[in-house]
Amino acid sequence: MSKLTETVPYELAGMRLDQILAELFSDYSRSKLQTWIKSGRVLVNDVVALSPKIKLDGGEEISLDAAAEVVIESSPEPIPLDIIFEDDCLLIVNKPAGLVVHPAAGNWHGTLLNALLNHDANLDTLPRAGIVHRIDKETSGLLMIAKTLQAHHSLTQQLQEREITREYLAVTRGRMTAGGTVDEPIGRHPTDRKRYTVRESGKEAVTHYRVVQRFAHYTLAQLKLETGRTHQIRVHMAHIRYPLLGDPVYGGRFQMPPNCSPKLEQELRGFKRQALHAAKLGLQHPVADEYYEWEQPLPDDMTRLINALAENDQ
Repeated sequence: MSKLTETVPYELAGMRLDQILAELFSDYSRSKLQTWIKSGRVLVNDVVALSPKIKLDGGEEISLDAAAEVVIESSPEPIPLDIIFEDDCLLIVNKPAGLVVHPAAGNWHGTLLNALLNHDANLDTLPRAGIVHRIDKETSGLLMIAKTLQAHHSLTQQLQEREITREYLAVTRGRMTAGGTVDEPIGRHPTDRKRYTVRESGKEAVTHYRVVQRFAHYTLAQLKLETGRTHQIRVHMAHIRYPLLGDPVYGGRFQMPPNCSPKLEQELRGFKRQALHAAKLGLQHPVADEYYEWEQPLPDDMTRLINALAENDQ
């Protein structure tokens, strides 16, 4: 049980109960607080308050039962996790390519969520076992997971307010001349519901990119997300005609570049995923109130690919 008690300040007099709770218990989301009111977990002067709309006069004592409750139906599975950082409220993992983040049709088991439930059974009380954002199955790199409701609320809010640093490394097809910004809305493809595309009716999406290393027919690029739409980097890079190498959905038909060495040809033919890695993650710690940042080097498959591209240019 987690009983929290506060006295309503007189400057909040006349406000609704849910508004006052949001002020007094700002670690929790408004929707979660409203749910707790309706389930009888909020007492005003020792009386259960069942409506979020009642108005208070100030001076009342509010008790909130913020006890954890199971909200996940998936099962724990002994899947290894590459843990980069962990404390009482936050978990940072390095996800390998090929691991699905969240169960969905066709992937109900063997996901990061199942692995997280095995690592910490208490995560079954958090939405999506604390997973705050996702990266695609075939994208590798850093992911943040909240271990408490307060941390989940804080990280979600930071994402919405664009305060989270998310930087990726990608190998694109085509030799970029310079970096830039793609500011184009993204929405579902009108005919293929599994794909996304740039379209006027989509949601705002902004991706900043810069050249890290140029090769004869490819580019190693750093990409920084300002927003976080599904497939955003993949869609934006394809839109400006620098699709990600190996992208089976947005990359177009595979073509072997001219003057390709046997080693590079082997690497290109064997690279069966989009060449995308979540390399840097930065955030304001939900409790410590300090800025934390992590970096994760490229996985072996992308390192081999980049080395082969560099050698081929010599």
